Amino acid sequence: QRLLPVVLLLKAVAKGLREVPELNGYWENGLQQKKDINIGFVVSLRTAGVIIPAIHHADKKTIDELMASLNDIVPRARSMKLRSSELSESTITVTNLGEGSVETVLGVIYPPQVALVGFGGISEQPWAVNGMLDVRPVVTVQRMGQWEAGS
Repeated sequence: QRLLPVVLLLKAVAKGLREVPELNGYWENGLQQKKDINIGFVVSLRTAGVIIPAIHHADKKTIDELMASLNDIVPRARSMKLRSSELSESTITVTNLGEGSVETVLGVIYPPQVALVGFGGISEQPWAVNGMLDVRPVVTVQRMGQWEAGS
């Protein structure tokens, strides 16, 4: 079965939200933390624009289950056949433009969410390992949160 690199990134975000729960919530008269980790995943539409369906309980899914969720949700998003809960219950947004050879992603936080994580492409970069220079696959990650803008 094919495994997309973005699945590993989704798993990392889900684990990170367990460690930093302040990023998993909504801004409604102040920060409202959510217990469930529902990652909104940006899907580009063939005609133009994007749609952001939620992958529910992403932190409880295995890598294989996350891959299956993407295989299910992306085609349904592109054919506009999502359930209303998949469009309204995400607690953070993840955008990945890595397959389009984009190095850095700067996204827009989808209110009332409080954070977004943008992944650029994976590229070979020089990396120091034990005092020696090596070449490693590296991904650029941008995280944005409303508190950074003074809110």
